[in-house]
Amino acid sequence: MKYYYVYILASSRNGTLYIGMTNDLIRRVGEHRKEEVPGFTRTYHVHKLVHYEQGHTAGAAITREKQLKKWHRKWKLALIEKENPEWKDLWDEIV
Repeated sequence: MKYYYVYILASSRNGTLYIGMTNDLIRRVGEHRKEEVPGFTRTYHVHKLVHYEQGHTAGAAITREKQLKKWHRKWKLALIEKENPEWKDLWDEIV
């Protein structure tokens, strides 16, 4: 079964946030960490995986990504704090 992921990267605790969606979490977060793709995460050094969610359809992941992007910043911070209160980099958990 193919899974889809919505993820949040941070530059640091309470720092700059980036929300994305992918079908290969390890590959995509690895690209962000290595700054292989020009754009927001490279410019602002947003590399720390602080939250991710796994879903079963691309449509559900896209819907969730759009939902999170519309959230107020304090709601996003609360979501991260609930699941990852120490703001650990979850990279080691997924590789």
